Amino acid sequence: MLDQAKELYASIGVDVEQALAVMAKTPISLHCWQGDDVGGFEGGEGELGSGLAVTGNYPGKARTLDELRQDLEKALAVIPGTHRVNLHAIYGDFSGGKADRDAIEPEHFQSWIDWAKALGIGMDFNSTNFSHPKADDGFTLSHPDPGIRDFWIEHGRRCRKIGAAMGEQLGSTTVTNVWIPDGMKDLPADRNGYRQRLEESLDRIFAEELPREHHLDAVECKLFGIGSESMVVGSHEFYLGYAIKNQTGLCLDAGHFHPTESLADKISSVLMFVPELLLHVSRGVRWDSDHVVILDDPTRQIMQELVRCEALPRTHIGLDFFDASINRIAAWAIGTRAAQKCLLMALLEPAEALRAAELAGDYTTRLSLFEQLKAMPWGVVWEEFCQRNGAPGEMDLLASVQAYEREVLAARN
Repeated sequence: MLDQAKELYASIGVDVEQALAVMAKTPISLHCWQGDDVGGFEGGEGELGSGLAVTGNYPGKARTLDELRQDLEKALAVIPGTHRVNLHAIYGDFSGGKADRDAIEPEHFQSWIDWAKALGIGMDFNSTNFSHPKADDGFTLSHPDPGIRDFWIEHGRRCRKIGAAMGEQLGSTTVTNVWIPDGMKDLPADRNGYRQRLEESLDRIFAEELPREHHLDAVECKLFGIGSESMVVGSHEFYLGYAIKNQTGLCLDAGHFHPTESLADKISSVLMFVPELLLHVSRGVRWDSDHVVILDDPTRQIMQELVRCEALPRTHIGLDFFDASINRIAAWAIGTRAAQKCLLMALLEPAEALRAAELAGDYTTRLSLFEQLKAMPWGVVWEEFCQRNGAPGEMDLLASVQAYEREVLAARN
């Protein structure tokens, strides 16, 4: 079947082996917070806050670092290819004693680094500007109180150093992302003041130059949040301007825009002016509800743009969803594999033929090719990719996850 698929794709100018080679070297960063519902390991059972919420109570939630890593290893085993793991700052190893956010050190993440090194994977990092008493009123880096701002600035500085330590030890650039919940529920009187304070805080966080081969900064925008319906300080316009001015990476989250906006349409524009792009691939139902990624049109369009813009070398693909209503390992596997399928379908496009038709004004041929691609045997190529990477095919994935649930997760209840 693979040989027939190769022949069909070759007839429209697509090299299947080349597509498989690109797939093999394109990692996706799995977000650790899917495994424990954004709980972290600082201790305590506080609410998420800052407009964040996780729904569901499926049995088998990871309760310790070891359990979370065990679950991640299972997810990585059923996802074809070599990938990465993305941590939030609340996931440190505090077995030697709790450290507040402004006191975390690389040593609190050394066991994670050692774990990743043993697996031969890279890691990414995020500051955690929520679920903390100093974020209870919804403001952190733009807070009117300079003492609150100083606390979160120090947190951001330390997160960058932790990210750089990860990148140096693992030999793979760590992306350290900044997202803050700062915003106003009702109409603000001084948007400018909040944004000026945010800019000043970011400048202080990023003041120390870190080796580019070890570390990349990224800033993440949002349209609105629960409790910040009238203003989000870190809007798309704010962070786009900041990233261009300071040449940081820009993070685009698939759930952080208006439902009628196309994230895919933004990719070619922002990459003209920022050095690198971080994607948080998610699925918003109605809005930023962070549902598990599926093979849908928005995700396909994102991956198509990355391929058509030849942007993969400048793009870091991560996931950001958390669903506690289903098996959490299945959520990782289904979501990551869906993103990979969308990428593979994009890589199997006849790019040269499509561009030639478009430049010639032959939109009939362009549309015909787009429709023809939908009937091409990309599923055969996907199964080959899974087989070559020792991962279960589509018909075997669920059985593998369910066996793990019976043998491992059930014992946690």
